[in-house]
Amino acid sequence: MRISRTRTATGLAISALALGTLPAWAAPADPVAPPSRAASASATLAYQNQIPLQGAVNVRDVGGYRTYDGERVRTGQVFRADALSKLTDADLGTLSRLGLKKVIDFRVPAEVQYDGADRLPDGLAPTSRAITDNGLYTQLLTAIGSKDPVKQEEMLGNGKAAAFMRDVYRTFVTDATNRAQFAATLRDIAGSRAPLLYHCTSGKDRTGWTTYLLLRLVGVPDRTATGDYLASNTYRAAYDAKLREALKQGGLMQNPDLIIPLQEVRTDYLGTALDEATARYGGLQGYLTKGLGLDAGTILKLRQRMVD
Repeated sequence: MRISRTRTATGLAISALALGTLPAWAAPADPVAPPSRAASASATLAYQNQIPLQGAVNVRDVGGYRTYDGERVRTGQVFRADALSKLTDADLGTLSRLGLKKVIDFRVPAEVQYDGADRLPDGLAPTSRAITDNGLYTQLLTAIGSKDPVKQEEMLGNGKAAAFMRDVYRTFVTDATNRAQFAATLRDIAGSRAPLLYHCTSGKDRTGWTTYLLLRLVGVPDRTATGDYLASNTYRAAYDAKLREALKQGGLMQNPDLIIPLQEVRTDYLGTALDEATARYGGLQGYLTKGLGLDAGTILKLRQRMVD
């Protein structure tokens, strides 16, 4: 169900924050600027791999990266994205040219109901593979909907927002359903030569973790995979800044910077998931094989599928 134009500004703004979209009364984001010369090689490549769309800001080809042994991850095979519910007709044409055969949606039902289902080219239907947000949606509804700066500070200030995000990342390792969804997606990639796309709402956390796992599995160094993960901050920076300004101008938050930890990806968040994998499974390899149940055959197929 698409959002009705009669929704209140408050409702739209709350949805915008929870779902990574701008309310109707906020200006569109500026185009993403390329990384500076000081940016890492992986961040620069992530920029070059962008699929420019009008209705989504964090859509990329995950290929092009070098592996430990000097080979390269294939392009045109796997794509990562943020929400696809606001795509334009021109965007649909762009997606059609990618030749996608499967689109996996990591959003929970509440996100889909409020923000709308994926808008996809004819012949494509999303595969729902919900990964829990650990209550983030409800947390945001409560905090922002209150319009109470004291309550917002109590809920999100003093490091609480960042702590909440670390808890979300722990569930990537601790929650059995989440593990099953990540594993199913990696098996889909291993089992088909057809182009595939997966996404969540902002394309940074659930999608970022999936991409990190995929890149590491096929032999991309940690530093490079982490660079791809952090590149979401570049893609989303202008968009998210306009959202914060919209919340302030709309009278919903006196201090919208409280939500910055919820909008960003951070090495601290990624590190929390990796530390949890070490604590429970002895490391990333144990998480992949024991936690996700990926056998040697699947990992070999992933490598063959993704690496030239």
